Amino acid sequence: MEYTDPMRHRLRRIEGQVRGVLQMMDEGKSCRDVVTQLSAIRAAVDRVIMYVIGENMEQCIREEVENGGNAEKVIQEAIELLMKSR
Repeated sequence: MEYTDPMRHRLRRIEGQVRGVLQMMDEGKSCRDVVTQLSAIRAAVDRVIMYVIGENMEQCIREEVENGGNAEKVIQEAIELLMKSR
C-alpha cells in the first residue's frame, strides 16, 4: 500500500489539533471547548481511516482482478476493517 501525501497531510493536521488541545488544557480552557476539539479530532481520525481503507480497497481490488482472483474477498476485508475501527 502506498501512503499518499494527502493521507500524511491529514494526519499532520490532526497532530496540530492534538497539540492545540494540549495547549487549551494547559491554559485551563473550559471542558466544553476541550471536548468539542476532541470530538473534531475523533471525526478527523475516522475520515483518515475511511480514506486509507478506501484507497487500499481500490488498489487491492485492481490487483485481485488482474491476478484472476475474487474482488469480493477484498471488499469483505475492507468492511471488517471499517467495523473494527468503530
